[in-house]
Amino acid sequence: MTDTNTNPPIAGDSDGAAAALTDALGSAHTKAKILSEALPYMQRYDRKTVVVKYGGHAMGDPELARDFAQDVVLLKQAGVNPVVVHGGGPQIGRLLERLNIKTEFKDGLRVTDRQTVDVVEMVLAGSVNKEIVSAINDQGGKAVGISGKDANLMRAKRLERRVRDPESNIEKILDLGFVGEPGLVEPHIIDVIINSDLIPVVAPIGVGPDGETLNINADTFAAAIAVALTAKRLLLLTDVDGVLDKNGDLIRSMTTAEALDLIADGTISGGMIPKLESCASVVRGGVEGVVITDGRVPHCVLLELLTPHGVGTRISERKV
Repeated sequence: MTDTNTNPPIAGDSDGAAAALTDALGSAHTKAKILSEALPYMQRYDRKTVVVKYGGHAMGDPELARDFAQDVVLLKQAGVNPVVVHGGGPQIGRLLERLNIKTEFKDGLRVTDRQTVDVVEMVLAGSVNKEIVSAINDQGGKAVGISGKDANLMRAKRLERRVRDPESNIEKILDLGFVGEPGLVEPHIIDVIINSDLIPVVAPIGVGPDGETLNINADTFAAAIAVALTAKRLLLLTDVDGVLDKNGDLIRSMTTAEALDLIADGTISGGMIPKLESCASVVRGGVEGVVITDGRVPHCVLLELLTPHGVGTRISERKV
């Protein structure tokens, strides 16, 4: 029996379907073009190590945290060896406040006593580290969390800061407690991890001369790891665009000599000075390039490594 209720096609429907198909094909072609443009960059970093210092606003924003985890997983799938070093200052501060542990500062630097360093280790090697591991695993990766204490990865020494008394002009050493700086890096455990299908996520604490736990600045820790691994790149995710010139414009690329010149002529000031000095030292230590990039930009890691449209400032030995 013939169905007399069959509705005839509406003329506009075919036009709409054609338009939708055209849009879909256009989108597919765009994605294919993006992937093809990424190929030479994927080849550049194939089986190379990239150290990423993860911190700042990117760690506190759920969407940015997911984007970061996706970037790391994609890099590993593309044949790159990502090594994640993370901070956790805000999380430490919040827990210290909840526990009513007062923080003392000397000359602007946090003093870390025995009670505080226990909290630091609990937060960095515990909750923060495992949160990042879980985020990467949720995106299909296989992350494993370690700290600088595992397999004696980071043998540290007590950090010394000298200050001069303005009245007596006498120099004295500040006692910052359990605060350290990199000494000897033994990267065997990271080598084992990255030569498998695993992604290392490293908390920046080290082992002191007497076996004590020492809290180490995450940027400094990541720099030492990058040099020890002779990494292709060190990425420092920050809450700024990168290095700015005197007009406030982003400097996309500079040599180590240019970086030091900008410090000398006063273009660079404040907290960017030690960061740039550290970058220059890392490049001199054998890392091809260091990038100070804005972690608030979605997928900033992929944009920096796999596209020609980097979002930060690259410091290298020669102009690129």
